[in-house]
This record gives sequence, C-alpha cells and structure tokens, in this order.
Amino acid sequence: MVDVQNLADERNINIKKVGVKGIKYPILVLDRANGVQHVNATINMYVNLPHHFKGTHMSRFIEILNEYRGKINIKTFKTILEKVKEKLDAESAHMEIEFPYFIEKTAPASGAKSLMEYVCRFSGENRGEKTDFMVGVTVPVTTVCPCSKEISNLGAHNQRSIVKVNLNFKRFFWIEDIIKLVEDSASGEVYSLLKRVDEKFVTEKAYENPMFAEDVVRSVAEKLNQDDNFTWYSVEAENLESIHNHSAYAYVEKE
Repeated sequence: MVDVQNLADERNINIKKVGVKGIKYPILVLDRANGVQHVNATINMYVNLPHHFKGTHMSRFIEILNEYRGKINIKTFKTILEKVKEKLDAESAHMEIEFPYFIEKTAPASGAKSLMEYVCRFSGENRGEKTDFMVGVTVPVTTVCPCSKEISNLGAHNQRSIVKVNLNFKRFFWIEDIIKLVEDSASGEVYSLLKRVDEKFVTEKAYENPMFAEDVVRSVAEKLNQDDNFTWYSVEAENLESIHNHSAYAYVEKE
C-alpha cells in the first residue's frame, strides 16, 4: 500500500509539532500515602516534521503508549520520549500528560475526611541528547481581599482562587509537598467536605490572613527559592472575584 505520509511535500515549510492530542489513557502515579494511584490521564504526543515530508504516522504514537501500558509514569517519561523520536525518525519529540490527583484531607475542626482533587501535569521535550521535563500542579485555595477588609466595617469579600505552579527540578519530589506549599501561601485551604464548625474555622482563619493575588504568587515563589532542587518555576494565581465581573491575576517566574 502507498505510504502517503512519506510522500514528498513541495511547500518547503517545517512543522514544529504534529501528532495526536486528547488521548484518554490510564496511568500510574506515585502516591506518598498509598504507594501508587491509578488515574485516567489525557495525553498529547507530538514530533517535529521536516518540510520535505507530507505527514507523520499517527498510529505509531498509540503503539508506543500500548507498549508502555501500566508503566507510564514520571520515571519512564524520558524513555517514552526517546522511543517516540526514534520510531517516528524525528529530531524532537514532545509529550504532555494531564491527570486528576486525589488526596485525602481532614477538615480542620470536625476531623471529617474527604477526597480532594488536584490537577497535575507532566510535560517534556526530547531534542537530541537532551530532555527537558516539567511537573505542574493546579491548586484551588481561598483568598480574602486585604483592601476590602481594610475599608469595610462589616466583613470582607473573599473568593476561590486557582494557583498553577510549573517546576523544573534536579531531584524527585512529592506532589503533596508542592500542594501543601501552595495552600500555606494563601488565605486558606479549600476542602471537599466541611461541617458547620469547619466553615466557621476556615472563614475566620482566612479573614485573619487576607491576600491579594500578588501576595500569593510572591509567597509561593519565596518558599520555592528556599529549595535548591527547583532550577526554574512559574507561579500564577487567578482570583475568581466574588464582587467583580472579572478575575484578578498575577504571574511570576524564576529568572
């Protein structure tokens, strides 16, 4: 049969990324409390395509995933990228994995336990002999507006905020530690289950610790700067404002 993808293309335009996107696939991730956690991930896989090729072989991406079924994790990420680059005869290979990660949290006053979901990401690129790898995590938190508290006689507006952290690193670290670091950098934590005594506790705790989006990203960055394991990071916070029809936003990265 004719291999159409390998036919020549005369337009002389290189494609930086071509591949498959939105693959739903089960993977294993390390869980400090339980050893491993089975999660359903969304995976994107790409390679570069030189200008003289018409297309790439999409089926080969899926074949590689199936080859590593049950073994797709932070430890095999680099090997999978190398396999993709080799099998598709490419100069560079890219992969992005996003998945929900669950941690059991205990309500601060009642002790009620529930599972809390966080969104995590693995992303990497293999180019030649070098592989760049990054871990990301999205953490929901609570923020109370310092300005609102200062100028109001009764109360202060608060909101749920979304903090996203991306990290380059030298040594293994636990996702749980980054989540805790972010939660400690906000006005308060978010929980799946709270009783009335817990609502009172978290509301009053947040009120006593008001923070702008700027405060949150600076606090996270300050903590990350104290750990030489992290060679680069980016931190962004989006406050889903409760009294404005827009979000407040702040972003920092290690230079």
